[in-house]
Amino acid sequence: MMCAMRRLVPLVLLLGLALCAGGCAALHAAAGLAQNFEYQKEVEVLAAYDGLQHSTVAVLVDSDLALRYERPGLIPELTVNLSRAIGKNVQGVKVVAPAHVLQWQYQTPDWNLLPRGEVAKQLGVERVVWVDLQTFRLHPVGNAYLWEGVAEAEIGIVEESGWDQDAFVDAWRVRAAFPDLTSLDRDSATEQAIKLGLEANFVKQTAWLFYPHKEPKYPDKFQGGGDGVTSS
Repeated sequence: MMCAMRRLVPLVLLLGLALCAGGCAALHAAAGLAQNFEYQKEVEVLAAYDGLQHSTVAVLVDSDLALRYERPGLIPELTVNLSRAIGKNVQGVKVVAPAHVLQWQYQTPDWNLLPRGEVAKQLGVERVVWVDLQTFRLHPVGNAYLWEGVAEAEIGIVEESGWDQDAFVDAWRVRAAFPDLTSLDRDSATEQAIKLGLEANFVKQTAWLFYPHKEPKYPDKFQGGGDGVTSS
């Protein structure tokens, strides 16, 4: 009987250790799931500028000549898509038709030399969302074999009745990226897919400035992160 008990004790201890190990692993797995769930949370964010509500607004996109030459369709596309996003989400806003704004830019070649308040008057609006697009690239600098889309711009607000006719009443720097994956080689996606994804992220980040929305609580951990808005 005593021999049987001596043999049973190690077995009980081993069983206990096995149960403990299994329980610890389960606890670690549960903690990992909880942490991942936390990383995917979104938080409510107020508009950085709510002065577009119940106002007439024009979206004006500008860039340097090199970017215009490299991507001649980009400015019209951003003008249309950003106008649509603002018109859809900002309460009571009346957005001037993008075709009218683009035609005015074409017919007024020195428009960016005018006082900004004068631009608003000529477009017949109370507010201008002024987008100075500074970067729009699909690859890392000097490496055309990887996809790494980045768009950066200064976003300013012109108020037709503002006290300083040549100053923004508020401004921000917007940076958008696409895709999230690192080291994505050019055989894994088409140029058109990367371009459209980057445009969509940039429009979303810019339009978010003007209406309440949800943003990732942890942008660097969130699926689809890589974007950001900062005050300037």
